[in-house]
Amino acid sequence: MSLKQIESGAFQLAALKSESYRIVGLLGLLGALLLYTLVRGLAGLHLRLLLAETLLLGFAITYKVGKLVVIRKALRRGAPVPQTAWAIVGILIETQIPTITLFLLIESGLMNPAQALVEPAMLIYFFFIILSTLRLSPGLSLLTGLLSALGYLAVTFYTLFSYPAANANPTTSYFIYAALILAGGFAAAFVARQIRVHVGAALREAELQSELERVNHDLEIARSIQLRLLPDHSPGLENFEVAGWNQPADQTGGDYFDWQALPDGRLAVSLADATGHGIGPALVSTSCRAYARASFLSGNGQDGVLDHLNRLLAEDLSANRFVTFAVVFLDPASSSVKVLSAGHGPILWYRHETDRIEALEAQGIPLGMIAGVKYEQGIEVCLATGDFLALVTDGFYEWENPAGEEFGLRRLEAVLCESRDLPAEEVIARLRAAVAGFCQGADQKDDLTAVILRRTAGLFVVGTGAEREAAFLTL
Repeated sequence: MSLKQIESGAFQLAALKSESYRIVGLLGLLGALLLYTLVRGLAGLHLRLLLAETLLLGFAITYKVGKLVVIRKALRRGAPVPQTAWAIVGILIETQIPTITLFLLIESGLMNPAQALVEPAMLIYFFFIILSTLRLSPGLSLLTGLLSALGYLAVTFYTLFSYPAANANPTTSYFIYAALILAGGFAAAFVARQIRVHVGAALREAELQSELERVNHDLEIARSIQLRLLPDHSPGLENFEVAGWNQPADQTGGDYFDWQALPDGRLAVSLADATGHGIGPALVSTSCRAYARASFLSGNGQDGVLDHLNRLLAEDLSANRFVTFAVVFLDPASSSVKVLSAGHGPILWYRHETDRIEALEAQGIPLGMIAGVKYEQGIEVCLATGDFLALVTDGFYEWENPAGEEFGLRRLEAVLCESRDLPAEEVIARLRAAVAGFCQGADQKDDLTAVILRRTAGLFVVGTGAEREAAFLTL
């Protein structure tokens, strides 16, 4: 864990919360010691020793309660408090409790002074050392062990020099006890370090999860905005039907489709595919849509639309970004269409008269690649009854099955021919089903977008959906 992460506010708050747990544990230990002291003192009528130990434990409990109150207030505010000074003062107080207790036992005359050095009171050092691991600081745990060992040695030397005749144990045994206390400090430091590492890892994971949730939330908002920009109903033209569908590979995508009624009665049906998929291409496609809608109304003429769009996008996009774009200008009165394509193709024209599909190729390179490039004039055709134009992005025919085989244009054209007598929305539904069936659950690698524009006058079978389906199956 880096120094920056260690000193982060989140880690400091976690350490503060851990310290509050440590203090609660200490208060439990001190309370138990106080109760034991009261029972032992009252039973043995050692009132002077009882008073001294009670004052010592009472002071320690009062100090710890005050510290706990300060820490909990800081936790409620979410503001870390300086720990170093508090910690050192706390260690000095805590390690002196068993040391002073041993001094009191030795001076009380209740037992042999040498016996007092191996009394259970000596084990209190280890409780404080164990609880020091919750400080999440190896250095402070080691300091606790060191001061505890020094305190025990101070009592030992005092006893050996003040009561030499009372020493019934080998002198080396006391130094072994001191060494064990110090070893406990080293062990606690190791444990504290491991706890610190795991707490830091947990905090990083929690931060990453929180960041991921924020990103997903932002992407959901971006996706909802994208969806609202797509047409939610057909333009409702007499003798013509228009349907569109979009499914991004991620939460947001670089494809869009649109239709826009123009002042002269024509309808502009457009589709675009920005390179890549995700939030970046989504922003590019949104800009392209805005530019296109403004360009259709700018009076630049149909054939000048691509030049105008390319100039605008080339100024905005980096060298590795571009947009394939196609627009169909439909004149419902004459059933004529003008098709313009910047690197998007083929645009498929199903001709009912010949029962064949013709490919309308692009008039130039994708938008945004080269500023100032000139595009050829659009292709003008007249749609007969039963004819339709299919604008699809390459996500359809480049989608691969688990064997690595692409769906391909040939299969796409076959599905369109088989669906020739179905309404536009059902044509798209058949296309979606065919691609999904072919790919057999393989991951979608690119955005999918399709638009069907067809002339419907006198074409459809009148009846229920089931009757239309039966008519389709007989084809």
